[in-house]
Amino acid sequence: MREARLEYRPGRSRTAAMIIRSHTKGDAPSTAVYSDCETYRYSLTRVWDPEGQRVLFVMLNPSTATEVQNDPTIERCERRARALGFGGFRAANIFACRVTDPREMRRLDEPEGSENMAAILEGMAWADTVICAWGTHGEHRGQGARVEEALRATGKQLHHLGLSKAGHPKHPLYIAYSQQPQLWRE
Repeated sequence: MREARLEYRPGRSRTAAMIIRSHTKGDAPSTAVYSDCETYRYSLTRVWDPEGQRVLFVMLNPSTATEVQNDPTIERCERRARALGFGGFRAANIFACRVTDPREMRRLDEPEGSENMAAILEGMAWADTVICAWGTHGEHRGQGARVEEALRATGKQLHHLGLSKAGHPKHPLYIAYSQQPQLWRE
């Protein structure tokens, strides 16, 4: 496993220290970007075919997955990406705090993380396809709507795996693999 500590400047005058860890898991080099305190994970990337198309999943918040180990959601995302013929995927989240329960996230003063929007937009530029999947908890602090607006401003098409009754893009954990990404129209 490789680790690097970098100074990160995503379009801001201040500098944030970031931890970037890499590990090869099976046939897929994996990289995770964390805050220097490791309270936040800004992205997790796996690439098994560098020449293949890439997909970005924008979900709610990171749980326990790392560059070494999948959690159930990341396992589903990787399997789905492979089944859809992508050569790699990246997971980003509208909140970057690493918690296992959305109720815990709601109690935090700063669930987003200072570099999160920059990491999401970097993922947008990296990906060929973007699947939004933050579920109904995305309404917390209006974050889902804010992120959606920022994503749409890039001009790139957004997709989802189904929408809730309230119009939120469904989280992928319990969505059948047979469900194809659908264009998310405004």
